[in-house]
Amino acid sequence: MKRRIVSALGAAALAVGFLGVTAPSAGAAPGGCAYTPPSSRPSLQHGSTGAAVKQAQCLSNIWGGVPKLAVDGVFGSRTLAKVKWIQGCHALARNGIVDPRTWTVLYDPVPDCYDPYPG
Repeated sequence: MKRRIVSALGAAALAVGFLGVTAPSAGAAPGGCAYTPPSSRPSLQHGSTGAAVKQAQCLSNIWGGVPKLAVDGVFGSRTLAKVKWIQGCHALARNGIVDPRTWTVLYDPVPDCYDPYPG
């Protein structure tokens, strides 16, 4: 009996791998943004670079606004404007610093911001 279960599980694993089907991971970021794990939320500001900036840029693109940010890992003037806009949508200080409160907002996008996009 054990052999049949192990064999069936092995066949299922092969089929899943072959078909490219994967289960969603717990705590996965919205929109397929996977440059850093959701638990990695360093403070970011104008001039910051790296994977965490890419994560913030990718998450901010879910919010809308045209044009979308280039996910290049460079916290430049366009990223700064977008972060300030998102902060304003949630009555946060529009300081452009991606702090813990801003990260929380980035991971929970809402499409109904009534502030005009700064683009």
